[in-house]
Amino acid sequence: MKRDFSIRLPLRISIVVLVAVVLQETIVSQIPIFGINADLTPLVVMSVGLLCGSLTGAVTGFFVGLLIDLALFQTLGISSLLLIAVGYWTGRLNELRPPSHGLVPLLLGALATAFTGLGMAVIQFMLGVDAPVSLLLIEQIIMQVLINSLIALPVYELVRRFIHRALPRAPRRQRVYNNGVLSPLQRPSERAARVSRSAH
Repeated sequence: MKRDFSIRLPLRISIVVLVAVVLQETIVSQIPIFGINADLTPLVVMSVGLLCGSLTGAVTGFFVGLLIDLALFQTLGISSLLLIAVGYWTGRLNELRPPSHGLVPLLLGALATAFTGLGMAVIQFMLGVDAPVSLLLIEQIIMQVLINSLIALPVYELVRRFIHRALPRAPRRQRVYNNGVLSPLQRPSERAARVSRSAH
């Protein structure tokens, strides 16, 4: 049962990754909004990192980027490098201070989209790819950030609902009741010792 539980999370994340990449390349990339296409991949990686932590987020970013590079026949590793950073830092944020505000995924989705867009432009420029950095490119990145911000919360919620049951649960804390009797979750020997001390 424990082994089956440990397999469920990677399996569900793998399904999320495959579905996201397929949807991005077959449907989303074919539907321009104000001349710009939304990009699901940084939003999905951000969601997994925010839900599962830095290591899982970074691994998810690597495989999402690898699939994107293979699908687009571009230099392997470019997308992975950027999405690893997205997954790691969103996961690290959750580990250091779990976000409590409901709009955090929206903000992180916007930042992840801006980072991947600008990072891709810089890397292509450094590699000598014919992709001129101009005001038009900056405008396209800004528009994509705005579009992704609109869908960041729905994407996060869909990912959360799909992998929520596979997430490991935090151990339950022992409670001490006001009357001095320990929680029923404690071992019988500890409860008996506490009761005998209170009787004396």
